[in-house]
Amino acid sequence: MEPTTELDARFSAENATPTPWAEARDQLERAETYWLSTVRADGRPHVTTLIAVWQDDALCFTTGAEEQKARNLESNRNCALTTGASSMSGGLDLVVEGVAERVTDPGRLKRLADAWEAKYGPEWHFEVGDGVFVNFAHGEALVFEVAPSKVLGFRKGEFSQTRWRF
Repeated sequence: MEPTTELDARFSAENATPTPWAEARDQLERAETYWLSTVRADGRPHVTTLIAVWQDDALCFTTGAEEQKARNLESNRNCALTTGASSMSGGLDLVVEGVAERVTDPGRLKRLADAWEAKYGPEWHFEVGDGVFVNFAHGEALVFEVAPSKVLGFRKGEFSQTRWRF
């Protein structure tokens, strides 16, 4: 999936160029932690850190059914996932906007479980239950995917802002 790429000159250095989508996608695949922003039923924001896997052109994450993020997604599936560096002198911050969709297909869940363990190690081993991940130490986890509708990239050091639309 190749998005439309645009440089926003308002937030970019004079001779900046857009960041290639391949670089942004690679960072989304390699990042270890992400921040998920959702909206509570009363409209207040909720932000939490989590781990995720990039697979099939989407960021995938887990949550317990009773966790705040799961309850938020019941009433509003729009969300944003962010990752990047906390330095002002370099790095690329990314914001993925989209709609969180439940993943329940057993074959897809198995591929995602394998990807989680490959990326994060055996302590993140999941079995596939009835439409959920199962970890015998921690119980069941819902799995969501966010296929981006828009991604923003903020390059620091050589400042630029790139927008990718899908």
